Amino acid sequence: MKQVWILNHYAQEPGGAGGTRHFHLAEYLQPHGWQASIIASSVELNSGRQRLAADEALRFERIAGIPFLWVRTPEYEGNDGGRMLNMLAYTWRAFLRRTTQDLPRPDVVMGSSVHPFAAVTAVFLARRFKVPFVFEVRDLWPQTLVDMGRLKEKALMTWVLRKLELWLYRRAARIIVLLPRAWEYITPLGIPKERVVWLPNGVDLSLFPRMESARVQGTSAFTLMYFGAHGQANGLDNVLQAMKYVQQRQEGRQIYLRMIGDGPLKPSLMAQAAEMGLNNVSFEAPVPKSQIPVLATQADAFVIAVLDLPNLYRYGISMNKLFDYLAAERPIIMSSNAVNNPVNEAQAGLTVAPGKPDQLADAILKIASMPLEERQRMGHAGRKYVEENHGFQQLSARLATVLEEVCAEQANGR
Repeated sequence: MKQVWILNHYAQEPGGAGGTRHFHLAEYLQPHGWQASIIASSVELNSGRQRLAADEALRFERIAGIPFLWVRTPEYEGNDGGRMLNMLAYTWRAFLRRTTQDLPRPDVVMGSSVHPFAAVTAVFLARRFKVPFVFEVRDLWPQTLVDMGRLKEKALMTWVLRKLELWLYRRAARIIVLLPRAWEYITPLGIPKERVVWLPNGVDLSLFPRMESARVQGTSAFTLMYFGAHGQANGLDNVLQAMKYVQQRQEGRQIYLRMIGDGPLKPSLMAQAAEMGLNNVSFEAPVPKSQIPVLATQADAFVIAVLDLPNLYRYGISMNKLFDYLAAERPIIMSSNAVNNPVNEAQAGLTVAPGKPDQLADAILKIASMPLEERQRMGHAGRKYVEENHGFQQLSARLATVLEEVCAEQANGR
């Protein structure tokens, strides 16, 4: 069986809270003749949980048959220097020979850019073993940070990151992108379009049993649900503003929002909800990814929002939670102006403009007042859409094709 190493600083095991993209890709790669070993940080992204004991520098374990190598990194809070130190620690320690000495020799090394430094290590590991490097671009650094206002376009750090980004693109045998139009950003940098492969996020459909019907309401409350990260990009202050409008409307008195998850903005969002006097919103702790399907059955609809950043979202969106929502067969209310819109494509809910809480509130009230049969139709349409486009079995088959292609090209001296 051929071997691929996947370097993803923030890779998550299925028992934790957060995205498990690489775990599920690794699961379904095996029937195609590929074994993936996932090299990840010991500190969990949203919770800050340290996976390793005080005397452990690293730990190798198999989780449901998938090899994980946890590399010790320091704990931190927020997005300040502590997080940067955590990134650099992972980048350096993953490169050390003693860290990966017990892993099978790779045939391909893949670096995933939740931040680009993990991909830098992947480049050097690929050189060490004389194998192809595949660059997975999850966020367009530094463009995402510029568009969100966290970096200035003319700042020195922006210049450095742009040089690093181009260095990575030029060394990649393939560039895997999660955003459907990311090639429009990459190809003007001189990268051939045929080297850019779209492999979006997906869902393990085996975890989401088919639902015969939406939750029957009767006279009980209508449960709106959000689960996922509570961060800057998630537009959750807009959702809270919308729930204020809902609370003020007579027809919204029985609509409640459960916000499940964690992230740097959760304390401030809780304070905001209290200051606004919201009694229709509850904040709950994150749950393991494996519990999401059961949790989702308690929802009547889901809500998802992004910031009003047309420059950022002109390349598209591919959020893990969105495909979980679709698989759970419930209607979705989305606040987004992204160039792609899976909710509209699937006819699985309603979409409004971002940053418009009054419009979002109207959409929530409209979904809640719909006949049960119409909500069921939306839910079934969403499930059909992910079955046809975003199952990890399909995505892993496409990844296996990419891996085979780059190996063949290297063997032929291309």
